[in-house]
Amino acid sequence: MPITFRKSFRILPGVRLNINKHSWSITTGGGKHGPRHTSSSTGRRTTSMDLPGPFGWRKTTRRGGH
Repeated sequence: MPITFRKSFRILPGVRLNINKHSWSITTGGGKHGPRHTSSSTGRRTTSMDLPGPFGWRKTTRRGGH
């Protein structure tokens, strides 16, 4: 089993700093019913939202030349 490193810090209400072995990201939003927007140091941008029941929604785009 590989060893992974991932840590998430709440820096302000509604803002989280996420750190893993290869990159870091900032997540904003994600209130009770709103979407979350995540921007990564590698250029990946993700918007996700929890929907009622076993459903969820996610859209990921990649910026830059990576």
